[in-house]
Amino acid sequence: MRLNGLIGRLERGEVALSLFAPAVPETAVELQASPYHGVVFEGEHRGWDIAALRDTLQYLLNRGQILSQGTPAPAVTPLARIPANGCEMNQFLAKQALDIGAYGVVWPHISTAEEAYNAVAACRYARLKDKPRFEPAGIRGDGPMQAARYWGVTQAEYYRRADVWPLAPEGEILVVIQIEDTAGIDNLPQMLKEVPGIGVVLIGEGDLSQELGYPRQTEHKAVLDAMAAIVRICGEHGVVVGHPHAGPKNAARLLDEGYRFLMCAAPRNFGHAEHLIAAGDATLAGG
Repeated sequence: MRLNGLIGRLERGEVALSLFAPAVPETAVELQASPYHGVVFEGEHRGWDIAALRDTLQYLLNRGQILSQGTPAPAVTPLARIPANGCEMNQFLAKQALDIGAYGVVWPHISTAEEAYNAVAACRYARLKDKPRFEPAGIRGDGPMQAARYWGVTQAEYYRRADVWPLAPEGEILVVIQIEDTAGIDNLPQMLKEVPGIGVVLIGEGDLSQELGYPRQTEHKAVLDAMAAIVRICGEHGVVVGHPHAGPKNAARLLDEGYRFLMCAAPRNFGHAEHLIAAGDATLAGG
């Protein structure tokens, strides 16, 4: 059984619905019984507080759900967005998030193949060159005790499953890179060709629109054309593409365009989430 519900949906060809949310226990409690499939706890613009993130992950767990579902994993899969831009080549932030049990990392502002390689490598443990799936060569430090306990598995089982999907078919860690500038678009074919292990490409339409000269005008043709290029490139390489601002008004268009990882706007707007899930299911069914 999959521990990472987002990966489970994506590998079944389904739409995965998530949202950005602050790393505070109150939000985690609200999300326990929500229809979302995942949550990205925000550390880029709200500040990085690893202790608060650790506590929030714990509040996301619900003992009744664990008992009824027969899996120790939370019903809503937690990821963490780190504060560092790709060019900063930070690794310790991803290590900290994974070491407390996060099921994946969202990397902002990835613009080159080197930065994409670093993002995947930072989420993998080291192995010898003669082992299968050596590249990208893992650089994550070894400290699995908290994560294994949070996942509800032995350390040996954690080691087996703590690799990046889809590079490792049994992997439970999702690496999400954000393409937020034109350099990232230009280099995206190289990233997806040369760096296995990228699970989702998430568009950063806010920063992209800034660079294009139309800040926050995300429906401007120039911005839509740039986003369409990202979707096309991901489609050509068989990589899931995500949209950061999905809602009832644009859900049908986004699904028709090929987005399968949708971020919704507000934690409390569960009606929006249910609408998006229904729209996604209908689109996949050909309705």
